[in-house]
Amino acid sequence: MLLRPVVRAAVRATALALALSAAGCGHLSGHWPWHRAPPAAPAPVHELDIDGANATAFAQYWKRNTLLVDLSSASGSGSITLKPTAGSTWPVRVGIRVSPGTIGVLEVRGAQRTSLPIEAAAGPAIDLELAPAIYPPATKQMTVSWGPLEAPAP
Repeated sequence: MLLRPVVRAAVRATALALALSAAGCGHLSGHWPWHRAPPAAPAPVHELDIDGANATAFAQYWKRNTLLVDLSSASGSGSITLKPTAGSTWPVRVGIRVSPGTIGVLEVRGAQRTSLPIEAAAGPAIDLELAPAIYPPATKQMTVSWGPLEAPAP
């Protein structure tokens, strides 16, 4: 009979110690084996020269093997020119990051021209990969322009 109160007290003390230990380490959640730190923000790079109004507002990032030009802060209408930096060539893959709802259409002119309508619903930024035929190695520059989506003529 004496054993049961001793066992109960030991179980309670162990449970209390575990609870306090878990609560005390709450601010040190990086020590839990299932905790993963959020992925680091991509580091800006300078692979292409960007000319145009507010060109410094548009950063470039690598997303795997695609160079993304971040136009997510673009709105209304505007235009920039992209050129490879001196002594380099076009990256193998080039993409443009835009925010739906801020612009209606994105037009890219290089060796070929493409026009990409952007969905009007607001949402997270999307990445649009450009076809390599738009910027073959001999292409000197690409012009990227954006503006509202115009309704088709009746």
